[in-house]
Amino acid sequence: MQTSISDKYLDTPQGQKANLILRSCVHCGFCTATCPTYQLLGDELDGPRGRIYLIKQVLEGNEVTRKTQQHLDRCLTCRSCETTCPSGVNYSKLVDIGRNIIEQQVTRPLHQQLVRYLLRKIIPNQKRFVFLLKLAKWPRKLLPLNIARKIPQINKPQLSAPLEQENCQRSMILLESCGQASVTPDTNRASKIILQRLGIELQTHSTAGCCGAVSHHLSAEEEALNAIKHNIDVWWPLIENGAEAIVVTASGCGAMVKDYADLLADNPDYADKAKRVSQLAKDISEILANEDLNQLIPLQATDKKYQHVAFHSPCTLQHGQKLTGIIGPILTQLGYTLTHVSDSHLCCGSAGTYSFLQPALAQKLLDNKLKSLSSGQAEVIVTANIGCQMHMASKAQVPVKHWIELLV
Repeated sequence: MQTSISDKYLDTPQGQKANLILRSCVHCGFCTATCPTYQLLGDELDGPRGRIYLIKQVLEGNEVTRKTQQHLDRCLTCRSCETTCPSGVNYSKLVDIGRNIIEQQVTRPLHQQLVRYLLRKIIPNQKRFVFLLKLAKWPRKLLPLNIARKIPQINKPQLSAPLEQENCQRSMILLESCGQASVTPDTNRASKIILQRLGIELQTHSTAGCCGAVSHHLSAEEEALNAIKHNIDVWWPLIENGAEAIVVTASGCGAMVKDYADLLADNPDYADKAKRVSQLAKDISEILANEDLNQLIPLQATDKKYQHVAFHSPCTLQHGQKLTGIIGPILTQLGYTLTHVSDSHLCCGSAGTYSFLQPALAQKLLDNKLKSLSSGQAEVIVTANIGCQMHMASKAQVPVKHWIELLV
């Protein structure tokens, strides 16, 4: 694609990066076939090719409008288009750049500013998040069902806390994830138990915080970078002490941590450390795929609570981290039967804060996803991301769990 980027952008690192991305796009349109919002709305400007054109116009100095912002807001950043693109266009980076530029030039309505601010200040802060969920416990009973089910509940742990094991010869760091640690505590407990059985100790650090994804995707870049640098500072002594990996059980967080190297590439104080952290970041499926799971098989109950399982592959796992075909074989090896899921590449509508900011589209995507997951008569739906898990659990007719819980 030919470009004529305005000098005020071309003279910046972000503008130069955007120009290279734009030039790699050949406007073939393959991306529209796998874009969830284009499928729902049928508008070229609500598909990747149209949004690329809008960003190009902005960078070339054309007027930035609220309409342009709305079309970019409707993008899930699911990155399905990147998986489909034959030219390897780094669409998600381009959208981040475009959103940041537009955010600085277009003033949002006050209510939108307030909602986005609250999402940034509540979701990544575990104490505030838990406090508000507890506060909502009683009003939830008085609300209409379609509203009440959107408020996640704090689940009590069903699994016993893993015992301290001094005989673990290996050590890894666990990113606990903000909401997951409170809403679905069994995810991290199951992870610790499973890896202990494999001789791996998972270390946690109480001062580690949000991975930075919420702020990053809401165009609060400085806030996101501060969260990233804080985590690097917290983890670095553990890394120097020999931690093999940073284990992430929420694929959305995993995609973000793996991006630390790129986000801090121009920071002389953190570039090398960020690169090392990104290299160490692993989804828990990547860890288990390289271990001998035969020793787990005898520990699996012969009378499993669930037998037929529908696996939902989050966008951040399959499109963001490019991890496909890993979790299914693990579950199959341990005796579970996976049901067929059509259109598994499509987003469930959670997409971080998307379900809050674009509720109508998110609900349509959720309905489509649950229909697809339920077609095989599965007894349970499993996923690899807490946001998707909460979103699907709000409407699913069967339990929705993190897949690692099935291994305990």
